[in-house]
Amino acid sequence: ATFGLPPVSGLTGLTSLLNGVTKMRVWQATPGRWRVDVLSDAGERDTYQLSGNRSFIWNSGSQLLTEVLGPQVYRLPRAADLVPPALAQRLLSEGGRQARFSVIAPVRVAGRSAAGLRMTPSDTASTIGRVDIWADPSSGLPLMVEVFGRGSGRPALQSLFFQVSPWHPDQRVLTPDRAPGTGFTVSNPGNLAGVLSNLGLVALPAELAGRIRLPVQPGFETIGAYGGGLTTFAVLGVRDSAGRHLVADAVTAGGTPLVIAGGAAAEISAPLLNAVIVKPPGFFVTFLLAGTVSTQVLEQAATQLTELVTLR
Repeated sequence: ATFGLPPVSGLTGLTSLLNGVTKMRVWQATPGRWRVDVLSDAGERDTYQLSGNRSFIWNSGSQLLTEVLGPQVYRLPRAADLVPPALAQRLLSEGGRQARFSVIAPVRVAGRSAAGLRMTPSDTASTIGRVDIWADPSSGLPLMVEVFGRGSGRPALQSLFFQVSPWHPDQRVLTPDRAPGTGFTVSNPGNLAGVLSNLGLVALPAELAGRIRLPVQPGFETIGAYGGGLTTFAVLGVRDSAGRHLVADAVTAGGTPLVIAGGAAAEISAPLLNAVIVKPPGFFVTFLLAGTVSTQVLEQAATQLTELVTLR
């Protein structure tokens, strides 16, 4: 991945996933039961997905096993999301019926001749210019996925298998085994709803930049998601105590300073992902807008949001 995201405290796992090379080892028994290990020189971080809503994360560096109980309605991207089959399925689903499809030349991946399919999003506001997928013709298993930013001839994200074997993994491999002397903790994803509600977000409008607000799960009303598919962006408001320095920090990290409707703002652009942070004048909330849409869409949404809260 070549997103070029700046390092962010507390999000090193995410930024490293989207910058540079991530090596993984994958076992998959069923769609809902699998294991993905992220390998590095310092050790490994293993994710186990068990049947139902139970999952475990093993961190060899801290010698800690964490059990995650319950469905994860909202979470950060993880390595398992970028395995070729999962990534291809997500992109094809989000591309929708309006996308254009064409056959592309086969290539050899993981020692196999893979058939190629190209998907081109229909909405030009998407940061994604095209998605190329190569799959095993006999099984349909995606072996390589390349995602290109709009107007770019180099993939911003490439995911491929180096080796593939069709066999059923041993259950012992798919179940975490806590060794003596290691730590153990339990996490509840539902805690995130409480954290977000404490940020002090004002009510968000039903429409921004010509895009309708999408329904959200109960408990997460403080998040605004607009658009849909490959042209979705999210909006989150951060109370002044937590968001006071966000605009300045974004500029320091390489963002472009802006003035939006009289408010201080910054724009951050990366392949496939754009963000705008705006602090309306005299208002106690800083807004973060980010997604796979053009900066023009985000600036328009930020302008409307700033004008709306200023009128209040």
